[in-house]
Order: sequence, then C-alpha cells, then structure tokens
Amino acid sequence: MIQREAYLQQLINFKDIKLIKIITGIRRCGKSTLFDIYIDYLKSQNIGKEQIIQVNLENPDMKFNDYMELYNYIKEKMIKDKMNYIFIDEVQNVPNFQKAVDGLFIKENADIYITGSNAYLLSGELATLLSGRYIEIKMLPLSFKEYLSAFDSKIDKNEKLLEYFKYGALPQTVELYKINPDLVDSYLDGVLSTVVYKDIMMRKNINNRLILESVLKYIFSNIGSQITTKKISDTLTSMNRATSNHTVENYISALLEAYLIYKVDRFDIRGKNVLSSGYKYYMVDLGFRNHLLGKKAGQDMGHILENIVYLELLRRNYKVYTGKVDNLEVDFVAENKEGLEYYQVALTTRNEETLERELRSLQRTGDFYPKYILTMDNDLDTDYNGIKKINVIDWLLGK
Repeated sequence: MIQREAYLQQLINFKDIKLIKIITGIRRCGKSTLFDIYIDYLKSQNIGKEQIIQVNLENPDMKFNDYMELYNYIKEKMIKDKMNYIFIDEVQNVPNFQKAVDGLFIKENADIYITGSNAYLLSGELATLLSGRYIEIKMLPLSFKEYLSAFDSKIDKNEKLLEYFKYGALPQTVELYKINPDLVDSYLDGVLSTVVYKDIMMRKNINNRLILESVLKYIFSNIGSQITTKKISDTLTSMNRATSNHTVENYISALLEAYLIYKVDRFDIRGKNVLSSGYKYYMVDLGFRNHLLGKKAGQDMGHILENIVYLELLRRNYKVYTGKVDNLEVDFVAENKEGLEYYQVALTTRNEETLERELRSLQRTGDFYPKYILTMDNDLDTDYNGIKKINVIDWLLGK
C-alpha cells in the first residue's frame, strides 16, 4: 500500500475537530485507501474498532434507498459514551445524503469523514446546509514522489518519469504496471468508462457519448493550449459531428465536475488581476490521455511536462493561473499566502534561443517574486539574475 502522507497528515490535523472532512477527487485516485490508512492510524492511537463505522456506498451490500436508511444504519452502530469515527465512501450514491450527514453532524460524539467523486457534492443544497461546517481535502493521483516510493530505490528516475508520463499515477495503475504493463490500458479503459458513464452521462442526462468523448479527446489533445468552446464545436462540425457552443460548454462543465480536467484562468501579471478569457485546460492523469489518444499522446512532451508541474503545484496548495505579461506568456503563476511565484516549463533550454525565450517573459514581470525555469536538463542548478533553473525531477522530489 502506497502511503499518502500529506493527505493522512491533513486528516490527523483535523481529528476530533467539529468539522465534516470531505475528500474529493476522481474515482480511483486513492480516497478509500486513504480511509484505510487513517483507520490504521486511529487504531494505533487506541481507538477501538467498535468506534469506527465504515460505509462504502460502492459496495452492492451497502444499499440504502434513502437518506433515512443510511442515517438509521449508522446511528444504531454508534457507541453512546465514546467518540465515533464515521466513514462514508461515495456518499453521493444515496439520494438527499446531505440530510443524513447533517443529522449525524449535530451529534456531539460523531467525527465524520466522507468521500465523493463529483464536484456537485459541494454545490447546491449541501453547500448551503453545511456551510462553514466542513473542510474539503482535494485528492489527486500519486505525486511523482509517491509514485517512486512503489519501486526499488535503485531505479532510474528519468526512466520512471517517462513511465509516469505514459501510464499515469492512479495507485492501482502502478500496481498493475509492476505485474504487467499490458494490463494498464484495460484498467484505465474501465475507470474512464465508469467516470464518463456514471459520473457524467447518468448524472447530467447526456445521451450522446460520441460527442462527449470527442470533446474529451479534443481537450486531451490540446492540454496547455488556449481553447474556446467555439473552436471545439467548429472542429467537431468539420468532422461531421455537429454540435453547438452551448452543448460543448455543458460537456466541459460535466468533465470539470467529474475531476477529469481542470480549467486554469489567465492572470495579467502587470495588472495583478484575473482575465475573463484565454483559459487553458490540464488533465487529472496522463494515463487517460495515453489510453484515449494512443500513439498521438507522446507528440507534445512540452505540454505533458506542463501538466505534471500544474498538478504538483495544486498538491502544494497553490492557486494556479497561466500568466500574461505584455504580449508574452508565463506558463504558471502560483499564488499562496506568501505571494506569487512564476514558472516556465521546458523540456530543455540548452538551445540559446529557447533559453532566451523562457527568460524573456520572466524578466518582464516587473516585480521581485521568485521565478523558476523547470526543465529536464541535468545541468547543475543555474541562476540567471535571480531566475533559477531547476531540473524538474529535483523540483518534483524537493518538497
């Protein structure tokens, strides 16, 4: 079992605090396993197994017709004079689940942890009902550091990074790869089909799977590039798959809610404000891209590397934008409570022209926030008047 230490520590930090702990993320990113790891921790802290109530709503044996059945099932298992640690997996599978969660929350001896695979979990009635009473932990597939922990310490890190690009980082993918890499594609197909059918088509009443998958393929083919709904609809129409801008917008919204893709706003660095156009999209796991696009998946290694960096910045709790400075682009503007950081991502900057291009936009920011160029180059760390060039593997493993 691959330990998810950063996520585990967040749960430990919030233990017994009167907040509902909601873990969100795409299916199979490790939410249920995190529960298992945390439950092992609780037992190590002398929490009795009778105090731990675990309900996995993906399990056919755990079938509840409505929220009252779920509520009563858990209530009957609670120990009166002790704290009860309640874990509900894929809570959105029970209609009006938020009422059961709210009913449990008001009990003094309930510490509640739930997972969900769709962003609608924190919208609408749940957000209203539980406003101010929950903390969201946004879970992603394995970081590169977590990924490496599954292999022998003597492995070639550059080779493993290329495998990380190709096969992705869902925990089960890693285990299957170690058995036989040929098993990975079938597994990813199953996960993607479940996400597309259960979390998108059924929930959004979408009937045209071909158009939905065409939109997904277009975005996967253009990660890190500015995309408009009009550009997508025009492309699909030219392929005899006519659709409207409105339909494309709805489909993209559904893909975002299922955590398959992430939308990244554009940031005007000089004006220090978020722009209303020029969005880019990145994906939650590159294994899906390789599965869906086949041989075409490896044709844009620069943007693939960008995708890896984007996800790592999210893991490090940054708010991430793409940057604009005058008529130049900065790959990422990362913001946290300490301010901004700027990142350019390139496979290599050994070509003088490429290096100058990457430096130019960073030199034009007009401020003194930290600036970095991340690259696959194995040179020693280099500083260009305050702009640091770092090997991307060193950076990925550095925190």
